[in-house]
Amino acid sequence: MADETTEPIIEDDPIEVRKAKRAALIAAGRDPYGSRFDYSHHVEELVEKYAGLADGESTEDEVRVAGRIMARRIQGKIAFLELADATGKMQLFCRVNALGDEAYAELCDLDLGDWIGVDGTMMRTKRGQLSVAVASFTLLSKALRPLPEKFHGLADKETRYRQRYVDLIVNPEVRDTFAKRSAIVSAIRRYMEGEGFMEVETPFLHSIIGGANAKPFVTHFNALDRDYYLRIATELPLKRLLVGGFEKVFEIGRQFRNEGMDPYHNPEFTTMEAYQAFSDLDGMMDLTEGCIKAAAQASCGTLQVEYQGQTLDLGGSWRRASMIELATEGAGEPIDFSRTREELVAILEREGGHAEAAWGKGKLIAEIFEAVAEEKLIEPTFVIDHPLEVSPLAKKRPDNPELTQRFELFICGHEYANAFTELNDPVDQAERFHAQVEAKDMGDDEAMGFDADYIRALEYGMPPAGGVGIGIDRLVMLLTDSATIRDVLLFPHMREEALAGAKVADASAAAPAADALPVARGAEEIDLSQAVIEPLFADEVDFDTFSKSDFRAVKVLACEAVPKSKKLLRFTLDDGTGEPRTILSGIHAYYEPEDLVGRTCIAITNLPPRKMMGVDSCGMLISAVHETQVEGGEKEERLNLLMVDDRIPAGAKLY
Repeated sequence: MADETTEPIIEDDPIEVRKAKRAALIAAGRDPYGSRFDYSHHVEELVEKYAGLADGESTEDEVRVAGRIMARRIQGKIAFLELADATGKMQLFCRVNALGDEAYAELCDLDLGDWIGVDGTMMRTKRGQLSVAVASFTLLSKALRPLPEKFHGLADKETRYRQRYVDLIVNPEVRDTFAKRSAIVSAIRRYMEGEGFMEVETPFLHSIIGGANAKPFVTHFNALDRDYYLRIATELPLKRLLVGGFEKVFEIGRQFRNEGMDPYHNPEFTTMEAYQAFSDLDGMMDLTEGCIKAAAQASCGTLQVEYQGQTLDLGGSWRRASMIELATEGAGEPIDFSRTREELVAILEREGGHAEAAWGKGKLIAEIFEAVAEEKLIEPTFVIDHPLEVSPLAKKRPDNPELTQRFELFICGHEYANAFTELNDPVDQAERFHAQVEAKDMGDDEAMGFDADYIRALEYGMPPAGGVGIGIDRLVMLLTDSATIRDVLLFPHMREEALAGAKVADASAAAPAADALPVARGAEEIDLSQAVIEPLFADEVDFDTFSKSDFRAVKVLACEAVPKSKKLLRFTLDDGTGEPRTILSGIHAYYEPEDLVGRTCIAITNLPPRKMMGVDSCGMLISAVHETQVEGGEKEERLNLLMVDDRIPAGAKLY
């Protein structure tokens, strides 16, 4: 077999060209991956130190800098390189007279993306560009893949999230976002410590689901030969510490919930949970307000912040209002426990919601609040007095046992914190755990289990206490003006890059074509011989009636899960009119929203608006639906959203 260095190089394949350069360096006894380099300054330090250097002025000040080559311009015997380190960018002024012919040729043969260390002196060019006049350089790491020329825009978002390392290289604003995230977490930690709280660590693996209503991830503990759950909350272990005598404890850490993904939810997320003995809900509101203000000041330098086009004032005292008060304001009529269940159901359905048969008045009131009030809460608002039915761990209000001492903090229509005056009555807590177990037995896979050890802990006595959980990821979104949670997670979870069933030989295997249509979940499992097709309609419709339906091609500009709905996706569509169109469709069981952005679909555009979850849905997206036979002779519905060639323009009419 021929030596790899003698293989012909494909000149238009930049990776092969770079691999050949690497091989040539090794053959010449040079290490293309360098070793330790002790730099003297970061770029930012040099920019500050030499800000007063005059145009055309040179110094004898020797410096050593290291970084990645981001740009290169060669003009005969002079070359200009742009070097980027963790703090900024600096021009390198390279002359053949200073380097010598051989070294200059090697420098000109470097590629964008290569890491180098440089020795030189500080100068400013006649055109005013602060530079390092290079005396010598060292190759520290050879980049085999070229940097992308364009790495912005909607079409590249999935690549940016999947290859965050490249995103960080070419988009400095992304690095700024994560620097702010670090500042936010640090500020929260300092604030909590300043308030006398002790940071602790609790287990990730739990034998019982507890602390929240959520579907867990399940794993198997081999040493104990039993299933465990990745934690969905840190609440119950932290409150055990109050029983043990600690007065103020908090934990910043990951939680895991095996649920959907949308702009505000990720199955793996970060929270700060805190518990304070002898406190209550009012104490937790004060703590939450102070904590978030400290984070805003540390990361933004102000309490006046911009979020998605809205100016927010985080200063002053934040509003505190009951859920019933806000639901009444939003619905325009009284919403309380004096209404009959039938009346509450009618109000919820009028506002686009759907009532389950098992829901009591408390759950219905909470659902009405979500439908009519949540998205209107722009300025920070503590929503207090939640119904007992939706708050299994909160203490009842002494004057009204149907309500609990609980708040949720809303900003810009989204929840940022959840807090209780903690329940410390073991008998009451046991009864609520039993209710959760009954709900689980009836099929609620988000209900909690019965934690007998936690009941035992309460029986030893837990002091009155307040507790709060703050969503770190959402807070970072708010304070960095990020539209989606993926923008504030360094490594967000993504679907598999390779096609289902494909054998991937190595990490360099090609990803699916960018224009490949997304496949509905479960579609690859369909046995078409088992498909059951609904009989054709026997009744005829006259042509004039049918022709009034306006079928159009629409482009998906944005798609997100509707909060509090497991079924609905909210589409923002280009229908060719120049005005975005909103359509809600109950297809979340089949598609994730990020899979549909940029696709061309078919919709009926002249249906009257229909209110769903408080949102006007203006039209209907067309899907193909059938049933298929599954094990046991049961039938299961399958759905495929009708998607067409992206070359069809938005607004094109179907005939």
